[in-house]
Amino acid sequence: MFNLIFFILFFFLFLTSKSFAYLDPGTGSIILHAILAFFAGCITWIVAKYRQIKSFISKLKKNKKQI
Repeated sequence: MFNLIFFILFFFLFLTSKSFAYLDPGTGSIILHAILAFFAGCITWIVAKYRQIKSFISKLKKNKKQI
């Protein structure tokens, strides 16, 4: 699996031809917003999972105290 991913990345990064496409000034902004949205989503997901784990552990502790 790793070899396939490596081959695909190598192919797309190093074996491409020149492109004469126009990138308007807004393209950089869109890319920046996409990267920031990705990191914001990752942080939100991590915080949500942390709270789930914390809630689960607190419920386990409450059950042990009741027994």
